[in-house]
This record gives sequence, C-alpha cells and structure tokens, in this order.
Amino acid sequence: FVKDSLNRKLEEKKERCRVENSELCFYVQSNSPLSSQQWETLRWLLSETFEPEGFSTASSFLEGEENGKTVLEVGPRMSFTTAWSTNAVAICKACGLKEITRIERSTRFLLKSIDGSAINSQDLEFFLEQVHDRMTEMRYENPLKNFDSGMKPQPVQSIQLLERGREALLEINDEMGLAFDEQDVELYLNLFKELNRNPTNVELFDLAQSNSEHSRHWYFRGRIVIDGKEQEESLMSVVKSTLKENTNSVIAFCDNSSAIRGFKVETIMPQEPGKPSKFDKKEVDYDLLFTAETHNFPTGVAPKPGAETGTGGRIRDTHATGRGSLVVAGTACYCVGNLQIPSYSLPWEDSTFDY
Repeated sequence: FVKDSLNRKLEEKKERCRVENSELCFYVQSNSPLSSQQWETLRWLLSETFEPEGFSTASSFLEGEENGKTVLEVGPRMSFTTAWSTNAVAICKACGLKEITRIERSTRFLLKSIDGSAINSQDLEFFLEQVHDRMTEMRYENPLKNFDSGMKPQPVQSIQLLERGREALLEINDEMGLAFDEQDVELYLNLFKELNRNPTNVELFDLAQSNSEHSRHWYFRGRIVIDGKEQEESLMSVVKSTLKENTNSVIAFCDNSSAIRGFKVETIMPQEPGKPSKFDKKEVDYDLLFTAETHNFPTGVAPKPGAETGTGGRIRDTHATGRGSLVVAGTACYCVGNLQIPSYSLPWEDSTFDY
C-alpha cells in the first residue's frame, strides 16, 4: 500500500524515480552481549506477525547504487529516544531481555529511475520530503553504528539580570523563544532581585514551560471582564460548578477528566490484581468518564507527532483519574490556524490575519 501510494504521487509529479521495494530496519542497543536464547526471543519479538519468514539479520537490498538503483534510509533523529523505543524496550524487559536499552526503527527504500539512469540529488530531495518529518526524522547516509548524535550539551549560562536588568531578560526571551509576556517579565525580574542572584538559561527555560498557560491554565483561572464588568466566576469555576448542583456529576475537571454517574455492569476481573491469576465474573459499579484534549503544537508543524500527543493525552487523562479507567471510544478533530511560516505558505492560511 505504501509503495503504491508513493509511486502514484511520484508519477503525478512526473518524477523520474519509483519505489521498487522497502524494508524496516531495527537498530538494537544492549549493555551486554545476548545469549542465543535471548537472540531467538528478540527475533520473535521483531518478526512480522503474519510474515515471520520476511525477517532477516541482513538487509535484503543494501548493495548501494546499481543499475540506476539507490537506497535511501530515513529514521528518527538521534537527539532523543522515541516513544516507540520506550515501549519496545519495556516489552523486551517484560520478556526477560533486561540487557536491551534502546531500539529504534528506520525505513529503507530501494529506488530506481524509470529510464535506468542514476537518480540525481533533486529526485532524492523530493522523495525525502514525501517520506519523512523534518522535525523528528532524518536521512541516514549510512547504516547506524551507534546512537551517538555527536551533539554536546552547551554549558549553562548565567543571565546577567542583576547587572543589566530588564534588557538581559528580554534578550534571552527573544533568543530562546520563551514567550514571556509583560507580566512574566515583571514577575521574574522581581523574583530574582528578591533572591539576589542571577537566573540561568536552564531555569528560565524551565519556568517558560512549567509556568506556561498550558501547565497553569492562567486564562481558565483568570478574571473575566465582559463589557467593562468583572464576572463573579472564572472559566474554571464555571466548569466545576456542576458539582454544586443536584446533578449526576461525580467529578468535574479533576485529573484532567470529568465523570458522571454510571451503572452496575458485569465484567471479568482478576482474582489477584497485580500478579498472574485467574479471572472471575463480577458485578461492579462503573462511572462514565469524559475528557477533552487540546494541543496547539506541534500538530501544525509536525502533524503525526502532534496527533500522537493529542491521542496519548486523552488516554493518559482518563487512566490517571481515580483508580484508572478503560478506554472505550474516542473522537479526534484537528484544526490548524495561520502558521505563516516564512517561505512556506499553506492553502488554508489567511495572510491578512494578524495574531
């Protein structure tokens, strides 16, 4: 399906290359050598469920340029461990492979030109744009030998706030994209003057995240003034007000979720939760849990990771409520505003709109 979809797109754009084949490649890091039995377990875990014969410890087409064919490999950037790797390592450990510390997967494409000539850099660049996310993925010029990104952490900097005052804070705000507004600037100026010391760039970056609207819900808890008249309730108190009424609400906006009174259902439950055991049929009282997840980044810039963040947030929020939950159903709607990225206009954007 992926191969056919990509080839249709290449044909529509009148590109000279086509996808002849593709394969997934797994890079595995361990802190000690694996035994033959552990290798078999790992092979079983990584093999395709319905086509285990397709698994191999060597690439099926890593011969390089030959007869107008080129191998192009894309995978995650080495600067972070992917969520997929975290889950894969957890599964390995559950299967007794304690030595596995990281697993990443890439995709290799075997490309061929339609006329048998060599594929040029322009063709490769166009194809690369179709198959990878620049924010989270990169092209591997050669198969990986390790996960070292080659990047070294920059030294922690002391921001000369006491010596230069407001100017120093505004400079680092602009340089690091901290998005401090006027109230933030005044707050942190006064805070570090009271502490009688300069902040570091690490501290300011942390404050920008942990004290942000996303984390603190300042607008939800802030004063509401409509037509010059301050309202008695904040948005947060309006959301929670259903608990004060004689309704079927159990919790409102607690642990990022709300629940209404449910009913008794018959289900199966383990005899001994927390350890392997038989399941018994029991009647339990289950309430209905609801949550909504909003994310304004990175869905517009990186659609797939953004969607994963939103979906993961909805699942996490319900699981974190009370003693946990069962995910039954979910809906998703993604709306993207005017990003207005320089030299990258998008069809839905209104260039006259100013935030």
